[in-house]
This record gives sequence, C-alpha cells and structure tokens, in this order.
Amino acid sequence: MKFEISARDVDVAALRQELMSPGCGGYTAFEGWVRDHHQGRAVSGLHYEAYEDLARAEGMQILAEAEARFGPVRLACVHRIGDLAVGDLAVWVGAAAPHRDEAFKACRYVIDELKQRLPIWKKEHYLEGESAWVDCERCRAAGHGKHHHDHAHEGAAAGETEGLASAD
Repeated sequence: MKFEISARDVDVAALRQELMSPGCGGYTAFEGWVRDHHQGRAVSGLHYEAYEDLARAEGMQILAEAEARFGPVRLACVHRIGDLAVGDLAVWVGAAAPHRDEAFKACRYVIDELKQRLPIWKKEHYLEGESAWVDCERCRAAGHGKHHHDHAHEGAAAGETEGLASAD
C-alpha cells in the first residue's frame, strides 16, 4: 500500500507498475482531473492545501480498510497539492487484485472515503478573477450549512479553511 501527498506531477505509469503482481488478474484506476467548470462557473484552476501528516495517516487508514474489506488487493493513491490547471491530474487511485470485482470495489471505496475524510482543502479560481474555497464534503453530507459543524479544518492558511474536498 502506498499513499502520497505531492506537489509534483503524478507518474501514473510508475504507480501502475508498482501494483503489478503475478497474483493479480484485475486492475483498475481512478483519475480525478481539474475540470473547467463547477456549479455553472468557468474555472481556470484549483489550489489544494492539506494538513499533510494527518492526510497521510488517514489515507493509509483508508487503504488498509479497503484491503480488509475486499481481500488481497494492492493499492496506491496520490493526491496533489498546490496550484493545478484545468486538465491536470488532482488525484489518482489504483487497485490490483486477483479478480476485477475486488479491484473495482476497492478503488471506488478509496476515492469515496478520501473525498469524505481527508483534510485537504480545494480553492477554485474562476475566469472572471474571483476565487473561493469549495464547500466541505463532510459538512454537506451531515446536512450542515457553511461552517456550522463539529470538526476542525487544520493545516490550511488562517481564515482560508472554507472547504474540504478533492477532485471528483
């Protein structure tokens, strides 16, 4: 299992190679890219910040949970931080398993849990020059409005912790 937070481009071929094993007959990956729009607004790019130590620990926990749930599965994940342009890879999850079903299920579990649990904040930059932090995924899931909730956003710049999310 491998989980990374990185400010550098993701070497997908190298990650895929690391997952290969003679015992694995199925492989799948998810790539989350920066898109050019969100909720009707034109997006020029994103900026990600993370509480890196906690994100790494939680990321490894999520990978361990996926392995426990779906059997012998080889997993890797990288989430980018910093400034990303439209089309850039923001998050990558790969899963290899003896059979495709386990690989698909593990990959889906990992990306869904990452979006809910990682302390990673996403700020969108819009073509008209404005920028805004994206709403917190955990807040929305719990039915809370903007920042009326019971968890802290740590690791982002002071006063700029308005959204916890990752690429779709």
